[in-house]
Amino acid sequence: MKLGKAVVKGRVLILVVALLLLIPSVFGMIFTRVNYDMLNYLPDTLDTVKGQKYMLEDFGKGAFSFLIFEDMDDRQISAVTGEIKEVDHVASVLAYSDVTGGSVPAELLPDDVYHAFNADGDTLVAVFFDTSGSADETMDAIGKIRAIAGKSCLVSGISAMVTDLRDLCEREEAVYVAIAVVLAVAAMLLFLDNWLIPFVFLAGIGISILLNLGSNFFLGEISYITKALSAVLQLAVTMDYSIFLWHSYGEHKQHCADHEEAMALAIKETFASVIGSSVTTVAGFIALCFMTFTLGRDLGIVMAKGVLLGVLGCVTVLPAMILVLDKPLAKTMHRSLIPPAKKLASGIVKIFPVFLILFAALAAPAYYGYSRTNDEVYYDLSRSLPEDMPNVIANSKLEKEFDMGSTHMVLVNAKLPSGDVRRMQEEFKQTDGIKFCIGLESLVGSSVPEEMIPESVSGILKSDRWELMLLSSEYRTATDEMGRQVRALNQIIKKYDPDGLLVGEAACTNDLINITSVDFATVNTISIVAIFIIIALVEKSLSLPVILVAVIELAIFINLGLPHYLGESLPFIAPICISTIQLGATVDYAILMTTRYKQERARGNDKKEAVKTALAASLPSVIVSAMGLFAATVGVAVYSEVDMISSLCALMARGALISLFCVAVFLPAMFMLFDKLIGMTTIGFKKEKTKTEG
Repeated sequence: MKLGKAVVKGRVLILVVALLLLIPSVFGMIFTRVNYDMLNYLPDTLDTVKGQKYMLEDFGKGAFSFLIFEDMDDRQISAVTGEIKEVDHVASVLAYSDVTGGSVPAELLPDDVYHAFNADGDTLVAVFFDTSGSADETMDAIGKIRAIAGKSCLVSGISAMVTDLRDLCEREEAVYVAIAVVLAVAAMLLFLDNWLIPFVFLAGIGISILLNLGSNFFLGEISYITKALSAVLQLAVTMDYSIFLWHSYGEHKQHCADHEEAMALAIKETFASVIGSSVTTVAGFIALCFMTFTLGRDLGIVMAKGVLLGVLGCVTVLPAMILVLDKPLAKTMHRSLIPPAKKLASGIVKIFPVFLILFAALAAPAYYGYSRTNDEVYYDLSRSLPEDMPNVIANSKLEKEFDMGSTHMVLVNAKLPSGDVRRMQEEFKQTDGIKFCIGLESLVGSSVPEEMIPESVSGILKSDRWELMLLSSEYRTATDEMGRQVRALNQIIKKYDPDGLLVGEAACTNDLINITSVDFATVNTISIVAIFIIIALVEKSLSLPVILVAVIELAIFINLGLPHYLGESLPFIAPICISTIQLGATVDYAILMTTRYKQERARGNDKKEAVKTALAASLPSVIVSAMGLFAATVGVAVYSEVDMISSLCALMARGALISLFCVAVFLPAMFMLFDKLIGMTTIGFKKEKTKTEG
């Protein structure tokens, strides 16, 4: 009550402070760097990540791209590459003309060197950058190269992909928020009892969102997934708290002397209720922080922080705004469009055995689809972009005309004997899917002395510590064939040089596949155990956590199992995030109904009456909450051209509706079936003498 009275008394000061805090928050949001490269979140202990570090340290080369020149002669290409060499952060350029350099007759070079750079009138040029693949400097350099080379040059590689992704996201992100806001407001206008309150909610939640986005500055950087989804998710997840405060305020106004006293009581009640509810949501997001793939930590920290700020805003900023606007709010009341749920609740409880049978019937196929969906996700990051993006077009041309699905880089000890290096390269060429291998020894061959190779080329391929080789593969990144190839190449490298390293997008993606398969099980287990413990403590029960988690887990199994039956392929991050987000965000629906069911049983009502009353009382709030989450995400799912984002939002939108259905029909059936067990395993379940069971 003290908090409530303090907020009521200091409402104007609270609003002034909140508005002042928006100023540094806006600057913090603007100056928070965004990372668009998923592979940057791999652990530093991996050989692939170490290899990238060594390339930057020893060769001054971080990122790598192939330029595809279409129908240009050597003179034109030489002129363009000359300009490209002058672009900031371009470390070196390797073209066929650089290899011959005028000092090595072309006829002395191996045929595979020529075919590596030329095919059907098109010519390849390799470009190395002195910054990492996702660095802002690299993306700026990619933009300058495209401007210099014009439409006759396509730029491939992960840096070009990251550049295109950044440009697309920067165009779309403002629209994501606008769509989420418009649809969420529309849902609230339909399902709440006031025409003005949705906009008040939006202002209150908007302040919390800006504070969250601004405070990300202290994290250094956030991923583009986090930036794109955090505002939408925070709006959807914390809307419940605002709705609860509004309903509580309305109830207390009917019994209190004035609206200030009603608000003080509403704040007290809301704070006690949303703390228990928000802890489960925070636990779900914190579970993501246990991923080895640290994108989970990035999203988890930002969203957990957002939920906590949402709770704080709900009991400070929102009450202050409602009190200031009390008279306009009183004039804009209307009848809620959600009809009374008593008849529906009676009908559901009356046929509860049907829903128990349906629960049992759905469990096995839902779990089977869920387990299969995780095996069918895709890891090729370029698949999340539209097919008309420049990088996607470049990669398609590389694959079609040069038979190149991906490129590997190999680092071996510079002091390794030339004979060993040649034998290693021969084994590389014999590996399934390898098209060619370019290294100093392959350029030199048996007929060209190493000293004849231009310094501009030898400097690219050899340092004091490492020798670099480029391998072209006909296999695409993240395919089963590529997985086998990566394992074979690593075996060959370690055979000749135990400290040798395989570097590149394909090798990093292979590590990503291995890591996230373990992360999925880890995050799932941690989130379920954490939420189980929280529910057990909040409800003081051993059986209720099992029942509630079982109902929500079935909803998750159905949601993530449908892609298998529908033939959909999801981005790899989707199952990991959605299983946790859906559990944390929608278990609130079950907690709300459970709390009311316990209250009714404590009042002496029989199980049937208690379940009906709990369902009828909680269903309107659950519907509003679920429709808010659905509305905030479905529009983004339809609009976004980035599949990584649209898939996540589509799953969240569908998950909200599925969780709503499961809680509405399966949870009451569980209460009816397990009422005696719940009574035996729940502290304080029956404080009064129960009526005769009906």
